[in-house]
Amino acid sequence: MAKSGATKVVPATQFKAQCLALIDRVAEGKGAVVISKRGRPVAQLVPIGPAPAERPPLVGSMRIVDPDDDLLSAEEDWEASLPERDA
Repeated sequence: MAKSGATKVVPATQFKAQCLALIDRVAEGKGAVVISKRGRPVAQLVPIGPAPAERPPLVGSMRIVDPDDDLLSAEEDWEASLPERDA
C-alpha cells in the first residue's frame, strides 16, 4: 500500500469493487484516489475537509425597536413598483 498521504491510482473496475474501502481510506487522511479508465485519469476522490460551521438559530435574534411603527401592518393595501428602465 502507498505511504500515508500519497495519491493512489486505481482503475475504474477496481474502484467499483472497492468503493467503500477507498472512501474510508480517503476519509482517514491516507491520500486521494485517482480513478482511471483505460489508463487515463478521469476522476479524483478527495476529502471534503471540515464541515462548515453551523449557523446559529435565528430565534431571539430579532427585536422590535418601535412597537408603535405600523411598517409591517397589513391594515392598508400598498403596491410595489419596479424601477423604470432607461430606454
